[in-house]
Order: sequence, then C-alpha cells, then structure tokens
Amino acid sequence: MSTTSTPVVFIHGLWLHATSWTPWVELFREAGYDPIAPGWPNEPDTVEEARSQPDAVADLSIDDVTEHFAKIIASLPAEPIIIGHSFGGLFAEKLLGQGVGVAAVAIDPAQIKGVLPLPLAQLRSGLPALGNPANLHKAVSLTAKEFRYGFGNAVSEEESDALFERWTIPSPARPLFQAAAANFAVHSQAKVDTDNGTRGPLLLISGTADHTVPDVVTRSTLKQYRDSTAVTELRQFEGRGHSLTIDSGWREVADAVLAWLRTNGL
Repeated sequence: MSTTSTPVVFIHGLWLHATSWTPWVELFREAGYDPIAPGWPNEPDTVEEARSQPDAVADLSIDDVTEHFAKIIASLPAEPIIIGHSFGGLFAEKLLGQGVGVAAVAIDPAQIKGVLPLPLAQLRSGLPALGNPANLHKAVSLTAKEFRYGFGNAVSEEESDALFERWTIPSPARPLFQAAAANFAVHSQAKVDTDNGTRGPLLLISGTADHTVPDVVTRSTLKQYRDSTAVTELRQFEGRGHSLTIDSGWREVADAVLAWLRTNGL
C-alpha cells in the first residue's frame, strides 16, 4: 500500500524567479513532502529568459495570478500546503481564505485590504513601480541599489548584490498599485476572506528589519484575522529583511516552517 506525500506549492513574490525556491523544494522533499514551485502566468523557465522577456508578465493582476495557482492546485493529487513570500504570501492567504489548500504560510506577505499602516520604508521600497503611474500596465525591474534597500538591507552589500544577480527578474507593477489602493476600492482584488473559520491553519512570518513589508504591516495583517476561529499565528524573525527566504539565513526560516507544520499535524 502506497501513501501519497502531501504536496507543497511555493509561490514567489515580485522581482524573484520561481527557481529562487530551489533550496526550499529540496529541503521539503527530503522531509517527505511533494513540493513544486511554479512560476507566475507566462513566466519564462529561467532567470535569463525572464530578464530578456519582461513583457511576458506585464499587466498581470492579483486575480490573474491567484486563479493561475488555483488551477495548478486543482490538478494536484491532494490538497497542498501553500507557502508564499511577499505577494506570494498574499496569494497564499487569498487561496486559503477561499478554502483552497490544507494550510498556508505567508512570509512577509504583501498588504491585504484592511491593513492600514504604511511605513515610509515600505513606500520607498515600492517607488520603483509606484513612482510612475505609467508603470501600471508594465513590467518593472529593480536596480541593485533598489534591491539592496527593499530586500538586502539586513545582509552585507556583497551578499545583496549576489542575490540580485542570481534571482531578480522584471515583474508586473499592477499588483503593487492594486494593493496600494486596496482600502479605497470597494471590490479590491487584495481583499482576503479573513473571517473564514473553516479554513486550514495559517502562519504569518515577518522579518523585523524588513523594508518592503515591515513587521508592523504583518502584525496588522494578523489583527485582520481576529474574527476567525481557525488557527492563525505569527512568527517574527529578529533582524531579518525581505530577503529572508533566499539569503544565507533561509534555512532557519524553512526549519521553523517545517516545525510549525509538524506541530499542526501536517
């Protein structure tokens, strides 16, 4: 009699390629899961191809990407655990709120509707896209300096530059505009069903030194779930920035996620 390993779906955020999850995929496979890390809609298979074809992902919306991953999940042999970083975290929350997946982990998740804090560091991190309204329907790339501020501020400049060269790709600006305007839009695509009490467990993770999604934003996200009876927890990593899933300290975060999953019988 064979047993089916629990699928895990990793979802990356803006400006990183799906292959940035490779160390996590390998670790979770060794831990007995069946992990995959699909790209966003139309995302080329390699970093090099993605950089050469920025228009492939231009104008994607939050719903476009959420529906893309919902279709992937529907094709799996069993309901997966969904793990997302940054906007991938928002998609993980949105899918879990819709009853998709058995559990979710949202690492430095992008701001959902209802979250009010907007720290200056977050505004500055979003300027490469939000600074020009004409970017709405375009794909935008970061410079090494912009990546250093938004992702690599808690690691050395040398490590930040190496991560930039290895993993960064152009990304659609539209999700950032949607998240930024979420609290002013009645039917915002950044809305998550935070009241759902029948969903699986959710773990929110923040880095206390994160500029792109500051810790205060993730703590405010946790408060949005106050009316849900489902398991919702927050784990903070002191002194970690937005690069915490890809930098030299990624294993500490990954091990904490694995421990949380075991605690919840997953």
